[in-house]
Amino acid sequence: MATATERTKSGTRSGRANKKATSASPAAKTALRRPTWLKHPELAEATAAYLAERADLDQLDEQQLRARTKSWLREEIGFINNSEFVTSGIAQAIFAEPLALNPVAAGGGNVLKRLRLADLPAHLGRLCEAELLTPEQERMLFRRMNFLRHQATLHRARLNPERPSKTRIELVERLVALADWHRDALVQANMRLVFSIVKKFVNANNAFDDLLSDGIVALIRAVEKFDYDRGFRFSTYATQVVRRNAYRIVVLKQKEKSKMVGGLQELGLDVSDEERQPAISEHRWHELRSRLAVMLGDLDRREKFIIRARFSLGSHRKVQTLQALADRLGVSKERVRQLEKRALDKLRGMACDVKLADLEA
Repeated sequence: MATATERTKSGTRSGRANKKATSASPAAKTALRRPTWLKHPELAEATAAYLAERADLDQLDEQQLRARTKSWLREEIGFINNSEFVTSGIAQAIFAEPLALNPVAAGGGNVLKRLRLADLPAHLGRLCEAELLTPEQERMLFRRMNFLRHQATLHRARLNPERPSKTRIELVERLVALADWHRDALVQANMRLVFSIVKKFVNANNAFDDLLSDGIVALIRAVEKFDYDRGFRFSTYATQVVRRNAYRIVVLKQKEKSKMVGGLQELGLDVSDEERQPAISEHRWHELRSRLAVMLGDLDRREKFIIRARFSLGSHRKVQTLQALADRLGVSKERVRQLEKRALDKLRGMACDVKLADLEA
């Protein structure tokens, strides 16, 4: 029969063993802190999309987990905060009402919508197949997206690069992915708005595809910056953002073209034709640019620097004044003017030698 001392020692060893077993499974303890509302039926579709593409964290070693943790700590998770996000039971309230989004079927949509998209290429038509949102659906999507990013930020703050947790990282990635799913639903439902705006800015110098790409980026930015709690419809805000972005792009391209035309005129090349009638084809324009690059290469170092700075070519974002160049080169302003004139004379001579006028045919 065991003595009292032996029973005490045995009990102590048993208690230590149980304590060790409990502390040896931090992942299990962390898993208990995973929000139960993540299993809500309203998140089933977004969760399925996440599970289909999620990274397998089990394949990462300790060093890789640390690196991934540090990456998430540096990542900016932007969202529009709301005081209701910290109230008790808010998650159940946010996901209580069904979102009821209509699935986008291949070739689906009513007859009227198919007729409206008939003049678009197939890949562009598919971008506009999502149904428009009701005011309530729009508000629910914005509310859920920002709440999910708020939760991701809270759990991201608990990451420790010295003791990386796969479960914690997976939870942050899941929350961000679920938020992105709701963001994408908002973007898809507002794609027709981008089409209707950017097509008004299309001209010979601004291709529709380029404006559309920039417009979609502007739309995504608008979704992430919109405060749904102010009572306005998103389309009112997004219209201003996409329109300002398209206008800015058109103005920038016009300025770039004006600088290029001014530079060519200084070289003695005839660029008097209006935009309505392009002087040369795109292929010959690229050939002209390549020949100009070769010509600049034949100038000496100071001449090349002055020409590029005076006509805002290459890495020079602004046209430099003669005095600014004189200060940089350590010479007088008059000397810079003489070097510029000499360089331009050389370029005019080279232009005659290579017969750039042939490119206008």
